[in-house]
Amino acid sequence: MNLSKQIKRLREEAGFSQEELSEKIYVSRQTISNWENERSYPDIHNLLLLSVLFNVTLDELVKGDVETMKKVIKKDESDKYAYIMLIGTVVTAISVGPAIKIFGDNGLWISLILFLPALWAAMKLEKFKKEKNVKTYKEIIAYMEGGDVEKVREERSFGKDLLSKTLIVVVFAAVALAIVLLSLWVSGMF
Repeated sequence: MNLSKQIKRLREEAGFSQEELSEKIYVSRQTISNWENERSYPDIHNLLLLSVLFNVTLDELVKGDVETMKKVIKKDESDKYAYIMLIGTVVTAISVGPAIKIFGDNGLWISLILFLPALWAAMKLEKFKKEKNVKTYKEIIAYMEGGDVEKVREERSFGKDLLSKTLIVVVFAAVALAIVLLSLWVSGMF
């Protein structure tokens, strides 16, 4: 992306070290380094601070990056992992009853093996979202297009809320347990 080069170029033109820039916008020097080396992406708040500090428009600062962000958000790769995770979990839950009926206690190993692709897909999905800064990109695009940044930020905050994540896991586990029990009942084991 071009932003990393833009930040470095503008910082050097202004005569700031990474340390000096970090102090001016209240982030760590490591954060500036991460931005300049494409390891992370500034959120909308920091982009606005950078544009004011360097006296450039936000559009000039992120030139070329907005279209790339849109493509990243729409990538089918994340959908693929979500489907693999969902299907793998459902297949695993459904397989428990028949696997135990046919193979006894060893049938649980079959169900565990069937669950591994779902677990792999969940890890890939989280890695994809983290590497691509998907949540930050959504905020920036909302701002650039005159959308509601606060609404996007609320969605982002919701995902960080421990209680909401716990609730999601509990509901998902309850559904999976219901499918397992149904599978056991259909197999005549319950």
